[in-house]
Amino acid sequence: MTSRKIVLTGVSRGLGRALLDGFIEAGHTVWGCARSADQVAALQEQYGEPHHFAAVDIADVDAVSEWANHLIAEHGTPDLLINNAAIINPNQVLWEVPPEAFHQVTSVNINGVYHVLRAFLPAMIDQSNGVVVNFSSGWGRSTSSHVAPYCASKYAIEGMTQALAQELPSGMAAVPLSPGVVNTEMLQSCFGESADQCATPEEWALTAVPYILNIAAEDNGQSLTTP
Repeated sequence: MTSRKIVLTGVSRGLGRALLDGFIEAGHTVWGCARSADQVAALQEQYGEPHHFAAVDIADVDAVSEWANHLIAEHGTPDLLINNAAIINPNQVLWEVPPEAFHQVTSVNINGVYHVLRAFLPAMIDQSNGVVVNFSSGWGRSTSSHVAPYCASKYAIEGMTQALAQELPSGMAAVPLSPGVVNTEMLQSCFGESADQCATPEEWALTAVPYILNIAAEDNGQSLTTP
């Protein structure tokens, strides 16, 4: 497969870190972001050029725009854009979730995805080429108690991505992708030790990396789930 330029948010841990390692091992170039400057610096030191990592809070529209403009001007247009970064609320019934916690979830999980799309898509559309993968969740297609804000955010990703798919030019694709149930810090916050029964991010990435790389124009608008 031809080497591709991949934008990936939330690269410092969990699914994002596992994808990062997998994409680079497969010979692709990754431009990633995370909020932790220390973790980003460590990634840059580990991988170096042509990969680029930046400390960016995707909830900050100006920071995202600056990051995207620099990458596109210096390195060109991405072929694959993956919105992975997300957070989850502390386990609580909806009416007891503090407003700041609810707003933080939607600011990152919905607004942040929009900010990244807004920043990178025009250049991709100019080339009528590229794939957008917005991470959804099983909780974007079903619900559970005590995670209502997170469910709301992932249902929003499903709807926003499918609407986007109708707007893209022929030859491009946008898909909401559920990773399935993986033993991440977010899953542990909900399920505790029982999360240990699920696949690790590294195990998940063994099939997720080739699966994502094979998403193409004919998949546009489909709600997908990694094997």
